[in-house]
Amino acid sequence: MKATQCVPQKISKLMIGSIMLAAAAALVVIGVTLLPVFGFVMAIPVTALAIYTFRLHLNDQCEIDFPDK
Repeated sequence: MKATQCVPQKISKLMIGSIMLAAAAALVVIGVTLLPVFGFVMAIPVTALAIYTFRLHLNDQCEIDFPDK
């Protein structure tokens, strides 16, 4: 499979994860300044979703296979 077919998937995964990470950072700032409990409580699941998005596996054709040693 050509590498160019996997680029849109990788870019969308990176963009969604980055947006969620920025939203989590914004919620932490809100938690420090305006709404202490609400900001931190909402920042935890958004951070978890961002980490999950970064760790998502693409389809089998776009994943890199490492040989077993």
